[in-house]
Amino acid sequence: MKLQDKVSEIKGVGDKKSKLLHNMKIDTVDDLLHLLPRKYEDRRQVSYIMEAPFNKDVLVKGKVLARQMRGNPYNRRTPLRILVQDNSADLEILFFNGRYLANYFNIGAEYTFYGKITLNNGRRQMAHPEFHKLGDKDDVRGIFPVYPLTEGFTQANMRKLQKDALQAAKDAEEWLSPDIVKEYNLCGPEYALEKIHFPEDEREIREARYRMVFEELLILQTGLFYIKHGCRAAGDGIVIGADVSVKEFEERLSFKLTEGQERVWKEIQEDMAGNRAMNRLVQGDVGSGKTIVAELAMYKTVKSGFQAVMMAPTELLAKQHFSSLKRDFEPLGVTVDLLCSSLKSREKQEVLERLKTGETNILIGTHAIIQPNVEFKSLGLVITDEQHRFGVNQRTLLAEKGTNPNVLVMTATPIPRTLAVILYGDLDISIIDTMPPGRKPIRTFLRGEDSRHDIYEFVRTKVKEGRQAYVVAPLIEESESIECHSAEELYEELSSEYRDLRVGLVHGAMRQEEKDSVMEAFASGRIDVLVSTVVIEVGIDVSNATVMVIENCERFGLAQLHQLRGRVGRGEHQSYCILICGHESAVANKRNEIMCKSEDGFAIAEEDLKLRGPGEIFGTRQHGLPELNISDLVKHVDILEDVKKVALDIIEKDPELTREENRPLRQKVKKMFGENIQLNL
Repeated sequence: MKLQDKVSEIKGVGDKKSKLLHNMKIDTVDDLLHLLPRKYEDRRQVSYIMEAPFNKDVLVKGKVLARQMRGNPYNRRTPLRILVQDNSADLEILFFNGRYLANYFNIGAEYTFYGKITLNNGRRQMAHPEFHKLGDKDDVRGIFPVYPLTEGFTQANMRKLQKDALQAAKDAEEWLSPDIVKEYNLCGPEYALEKIHFPEDEREIREARYRMVFEELLILQTGLFYIKHGCRAAGDGIVIGADVSVKEFEERLSFKLTEGQERVWKEIQEDMAGNRAMNRLVQGDVGSGKTIVAELAMYKTVKSGFQAVMMAPTELLAKQHFSSLKRDFEPLGVTVDLLCSSLKSREKQEVLERLKTGETNILIGTHAIIQPNVEFKSLGLVITDEQHRFGVNQRTLLAEKGTNPNVLVMTATPIPRTLAVILYGDLDISIIDTMPPGRKPIRTFLRGEDSRHDIYEFVRTKVKEGRQAYVVAPLIEESESIECHSAEELYEELSSEYRDLRVGLVHGAMRQEEKDSVMEAFASGRIDVLVSTVVIEVGIDVSNATVMVIENCERFGLAQLHQLRGRVGRGEHQSYCILICGHESAVANKRNEIMCKSEDGFAIAEEDLKLRGPGEIFGTRQHGLPELNISDLVKHVDILEDVKKVALDIIEKDPELTREENRPLRQKVKKMFGENIQLNL
């Protein structure tokens, strides 16, 4: 049997099991061996029945004293009870549907049992344990792998398949250089595969896991460096000279750039003046002033004779950008246009014509911008706003509208630097870590259901003072399976509660035109209280909104809570965020405590990472980031640092991964990244 053989070559894997494995993305023997245990059960030590803890998995040994089936012995649902005893106590072993086991257990014979002991009417009992006759070659003692499974497999099935598949592990060739293996003290691939599945002790688990984490992170980091190098080596970028002045734009600003904005603007200018195209991510908390930095870059680009484009995730946000950019640029003779789906055909055509002739200097729009019929005369700068709403492919399509234009990516979603380096591995990273002076901190409070009346009265008071409020719910409509408030339920309740106020509703199931209409009504002050789901997480600026009420806050992650809170606090008036906790838990309490104490998005993101791990923070795989099988970007940050050095050295010496010694790595990179990486074979 070979590693690349179909999984059906394994004894016992027929069409049915092959289909089940295919659904788990397992088609070859190698795929199966890389279905790694999620944990291990230590069954090496036998416990005395009397001393074994309750409700924890334990291994016990006992002699069968009696067996009994109460009820019809021919009914397969009749329970089987086995009484066993060791030198310390008796234990009842219980099997529901136990008829098929009735003749297995011999009176006087000894067996081992693995499961949880409970106390039932004063009697120790273990239900449905794993068991073996003492001395059997398949005894249950040892360290046992526990796999992530799908319906149709048991742990015993999977362990047998893995043991059979390990026959092919002898074909696992060493693909890392001897220098890397020696420097980082890595075990061999055959040893790693064998011991990750069936170790004899903790040391073997550590050695196997270390090897597999190292190689997985090396494949990931090499792929990201390959992409980054490809962006830089794609040809000469558009050079925006350092001598091109933006003084007249800066003089029109009513404020001075913050220290963070100055630093990031300097980094952008250095990029734009270089021979290679800029590929830079600008991270900044809500309100940190990313847009002004982007406007400076646009103005410098236009002054150099090129066009700029900005893509926003929603039409409403695109319209807001269009309005503010038009206000800032028109007095300086810069032409700004808007392209979005709601424009009439004739208006779209006029915009496309102006863009093609170069009459339009700056284009703002939504996904409509990446359509094939959108042509620029001389595109020099591409900006995507709220990058986490776009995939890598969309960013690439937009950049392809020009010849190696400079690319600026903006996000207000704070991402821990460890993850940012991975998630945006093809980009250089800038962080605006200072806030404009004079902004009032948002006061955040945690309240329970018993404070609902007081919260409603507080909202009414603020609205009567001329302000507006958001009320955010985790669900659109009521659910029988999830106990929490829904947006529709709250809308009905608040419409009745606030008969003297104007209450609106917006959620993700509405058509885009409906959502935009409601949001525009809120922005213009025609709605006082907006009930919503998280669709407002990335929304327009409503400086008059000063109250954010978040229902069932325990159902949101920290980063999402912070984003929602950032919808208020954008004007001169004091703003408030009220978290209503429906169900307390240790994690929810920790989140709430952090939210009430901190407004620093990056500090909150770090805590979110610790609480939830990278998997949830990455969310959907729209970024094109490969799924990691064994690595944890938080726990394995030290290994990641080592791996980055190795990957960088490989790419610097062999940018296209064409050397003979790098061909296995090349194939692994291609497999990991799939469609999201183009390796020219």
